[in-house]
Amino acid sequence: MNVSLARPAEEVAPDLLGAVLTHATPEGTVSITITETEAYSGAADPASHAYRGRTPRTAVMFGPAGHLYVYRSHGLHWCANVVTGVDGIASAVLIRAGRVLEGEDLARERRGDKVEGPRLARGPGNFCQALGITAQHNGTDLLSDASLALTEGEPVPAALVRAGPRVGVSKAHDWQHRFYLAGDPTVSPYRAHAPRRCST
Repeated sequence: MNVSLARPAEEVAPDLLGAVLTHATPEGTVSITITETEAYSGAADPASHAYRGRTPRTAVMFGPAGHLYVYRSHGLHWCANVVTGVDGIASAVLIRAGRVLEGEDLARERRGDKVEGPRLARGPGNFCQALGITAQHNGTDLLSDASLALTEGEPVPAALVRAGPRVGVSKAHDWQHRFYLAGDPTVSPYRAHAPRRCST
């Protein structure tokens, strides 16, 4: 990628809009264009998993930029985050939603036959389900792995990028760290103080 991930999460998050996450599996390949992200700034961010320091769960967040931080939320959904910043200081960008670019049939098989196209990868848990991302992908280097990779997509016009408060977190919920493409049907509807299933 031409985008440098070794920067603060709130700087990287809007630049990931339009990037493509691709997962090649024996069942087939699914590629999703990222349309919504949220930045979490580690020890400086009360809503971040890394706010209270390094743990076995959050160790990946303290590692090199470009790796994938995957965790289970409330025992229900996997959530995927792109690690950002410098090695040793935790920060990451939660991938909240995307538009299926390739492999829609496989994504639909994973999500359910009745799920409408714009909803296939809307929401962090649905994004991971559509791509087939689970705990085994925690720590994957997205810039060098052959099967799970983050790549450049079509350029996103700056006029389409919006920022707003994060969805449903109880702490630092008013931080303007959610970034999304205006008018895109795959973007999650904003619900203030909704129960939180994924945060970083």
